[in-house]
Amino acid sequence: MRRREFIMLVAGAAAYPLSTSAQGNVRRIGVLAGGKSSDPESQAGYQKLRQRLGELGWEQGRNIHIEYRWWAGDPNVADAQAAELVELRPDVLLAIGTPSVEALRRRAPTLPIIFTVVADPVGAGFVQSLGKPGGA
Repeated sequence: MRRREFIMLVAGAAAYPLSTSAQGNVRRIGVLAGGKSSDPESQAGYQKLRQRLGELGWEQGRNIHIEYRWWAGDPNVADAQAAELVELRPDVLLAIGTPSVEALRRRAPTLPIIFTVVADPVGAGFVQSLGKPGGA
């Protein structure tokens, strides 16, 4: 999936009507990424996500709150970071990479999870099929 498609997917999911969160009209997005917060490419992706959401009327601090967690290639850290994100009670989760999806699914099997950078989501058991992914 190309970066532009990814950003559009996440932005569309964030724009999807969600149940009211504990913060009132502020929607919460929890992001679990395998890189490092100091990585320039990771930061560029984060900024593009915020930019695209802003173009759709979703602004950090006004009507959305995005919480990022990074696990820097360590699956044990991924699990701990996933637990931390779930405790924040986000409206939707964004998983970047297969280990992120796995960690979030273990911790939040009922929360909607949007994912990217997963080579074979059907084979990994994340979705039933690409045409009809299933889920809640």
